[in-house]
Amino acid sequence: MNPFSRRMKQLLEILFISTKLGLTSFGGPVAHLGYFHNEYIQKRKWMDEKAYADLVVLCQFLPGPASSQVGIGIGVIRGGVLGGVISFIGFTLPSVMVLMLFAFLLQGLDIGNAGWIHGLKIVAVAVVAQAIIGMGQKLTPNLPTKALALFSIVGTLLWHTAYSQVIVILISGMIGYFLFKPNNESSNASVQSFPISRRFAVLCLFLFFGLLFMLPVIREFTSSHLLAIFDSFYRSGSFVFGGGHVVLPLLERELVPTGWLSKEEFLAGYGAVQTVPGPLFTFAAYLGTAINGWQGGVIATIAIFLPAFLLIFGTLPFWNSLRKSPKVTGVLMGVNAAVVGILISAFYDPIWTTSIISPKDFAFAAILFSLLTYWKLPPWVIVLIGAIVGWLM
Repeated sequence: MNPFSRRMKQLLEILFISTKLGLTSFGGPVAHLGYFHNEYIQKRKWMDEKAYADLVVLCQFLPGPASSQVGIGIGVIRGGVLGGVISFIGFTLPSVMVLMLFAFLLQGLDIGNAGWIHGLKIVAVAVVAQAIIGMGQKLTPNLPTKALALFSIVGTLLWHTAYSQVIVILISGMIGYFLFKPNNESSNASVQSFPISRRFAVLCLFLFFGLLFMLPVIREFTSSHLLAIFDSFYRSGSFVFGGGHVVLPLLERELVPTGWLSKEEFLAGYGAVQTVPGPLFTFAAYLGTAINGWQGGVIATIAIFLPAFLLIFGTLPFWNSLRKSPKVTGVLMGVNAAVVGILISAFYDPIWTTSIISPKDFAFAAILFSLLTYWKLPPWVIVLIGAIVGWLM
């Protein structure tokens, strides 16, 4: 077999496996990592256990959708940069297409008064409450981190602007830099090689920060609606630490106050994204389509995932030395604590304030939360129950 045929076979294999995972990986980021481990590590031996654990640590360190970044990283290790892109497409495209179709189906409907939409909003209460409890136990284990989370709650609730979350995250990271002392696990990590040059990595990091700072400036001097969409979703994707649920408050601040979407449309999409496999960031496909048709859906999806690509490509070659820095790890601890507070803030507004309007709603939310957390029903079952009971109620 000649090199070209071998290369094509390798890339098609990546596409086939990642697409299979994109069609079957329900349950959120933690479940996705389990699916990846079973398919890529146990079955196919594309990486060893330690290399996979190291990659997971890196993607948890970076802002963005951790499970998607792990999938991109595995694709890079298996097939270079193109392998990373193909791995992402296979894992993400199925849920993107479903959510764009859902947005088209909702257009022209009066969803504000629909009972099944209200049921989906109550589902969002249960899902985010479960995420908060799990993240709080992991990311705020002591009093200083709990204090940072409290600071984030107060700051984002009382200072209600599009930039409040970003500033809270930056302040918390600075506090973590000076205050937190991590354990010694990172300094004992093994060395992992990645097929990306440092020159290409620096270019990706330069592009990441360049877009982050220049897009809002360019947006001010143009009247392009699509550019404004790209800027909002790119900025949201750049500041999401701690998992896909955290993108909820960032996007809500960007889209609802501007009038691009109603709270009902926003939360209906958030309920729908729980029913599909793949990454939670595909919520952007629904939102973009609801705002500006298929063009908006494509642009929003590219914009929210682009920071994940640039950061994973930009940090892979430097990870072995970066992870040994206790100061860098301290920044991460501060940021993660702030993320818990930001998610609690979003749990109150818009989720709680627009979903729980009667004792009956609270009782139903408690039932759904119990089914999800204690009876371990999959999220798509919870969504189905929520929609049906909401319609009946």
